[in-house]
Amino acid sequence: MEDIYQSEAELEKELIKNLVSYTYQYVDIKTYDDLVSNFRKQIGILNKINLSDKEFDRLMTSMLGHSRFESAKNLRQDQEIEFDSDGKKHSVKIFDRTDWCKNIYQVTNQIIMEGKHENRYDVTILINGLPLVQIELKRRGMDLRKAFNQICRYQRESYTGLFYYIQVFIISNGVNTRYYANNTDINKDFIFTWQDINNKPINNLISFAGERLIPCALAKTISEYMVLDNSNKNLIAMRPYQVRAVEALVNLAKTTKNNAYIWHTTGSGKTITSFKVAQILQTLPNIKKVVFLIDRKDLNTQTAGEFNKFEKNCFSDTPTGKDLIPAFRDSTANLVMTTIQKMANACKKFPKYFEPYKDSTIFITILSKLRLLRTPSQQLSWHL
Repeated sequence: MEDIYQSEAELEKELIKNLVSYTYQYVDIKTYDDLVSNFRKQIGILNKINLSDKEFDRLMTSMLGHSRFESAKNLRQDQEIEFDSDGKKHSVKIFDRTDWCKNIYQVTNQIIMEGKHENRYDVTILINGLPLVQIELKRRGMDLRKAFNQICRYQRESYTGLFYYIQVFIISNGVNTRYYANNTDINKDFIFTWQDINNKPINNLISFAGERLIPCALAKTISEYMVLDNSNKNLIAMRPYQVRAVEALVNLAKTTKNNAYIWHTTGSGKTITSFKVAQILQTLPNIKKVVFLIDRKDLNTQTAGEFNKFEKNCFSDTPTGKDLIPAFRDSTANLVMTTIQKMANACKKFPKYFEPYKDSTIFITILSKLRLLRTPSQQLSWHL
């Protein structure tokens, strides 16, 4: 039974209590200087180093002064910093994208930043000292637009420096909770409700936290279920059914040799889901190649353009069937995109070039565009 009334302060206290129970360390940070000092300490722990003042200044110089989008890209790569000891550049990790549990998880609240007004941020989740998730709360039952508008004001007035590294915003009044990516212009169509595996909305804040804010799961979300749109300079948070689809496909590739199918309806984000599946599968040691087969030439052109928006030159293009041969012979060409017809012709005409893959695991995805007369609320279904 939901409480009839819960103040914002009570909701904030309850959320922090739950996050601490998930093994977040509570840290008292009230000013930007406190934030920077804590970041320096956590980066030292993560990398098992003790940065000098000059080395830390170089690290901050490499990290600051970027747009929100460039900061998101920067988060996903190590920083090359000159060390005093030998005058050479060394890599400093600011976020572990592969071993998620090695990151350091903290939570704080009521950081004060000065803009046109004094702004106090409700709850901030820190990973390795970086503010990567900002949660804005309102008392139970209050209109969520107030929390959304407040974050928009913070973006205009006081988000600066390390706050450009925020990846996800969460807004909640306890009984309704939404999440979205940090972009300069926030499109309300990209503010989402999380859903469980049966597509049932998870609106309760504490239930949402138990699903999505568990430390290692949060880092996995940031690493694998957000997409950098290089064309539009936007950070994209994937919808829940897209995440479920990717997880199902990747798990299938890891554990079985079964076939499967996944379908999306029009406008549900098929290309992003496909791209993310391809991106993750390429990192698996048991997958030798990922092949995208498209059923029409015009759809192939469209898909190639979309993939290039997310990651330039991320796949081997095949204008003709003969182009498939060098793509398959090149061990570094992990992702190949072509049409079903070209693939069939190449296998028929040049079988010897595909012989080395006879006993290898190749993940083949067939991307097709179908028009459905009725759709179940643009949701997703998968069968494994």
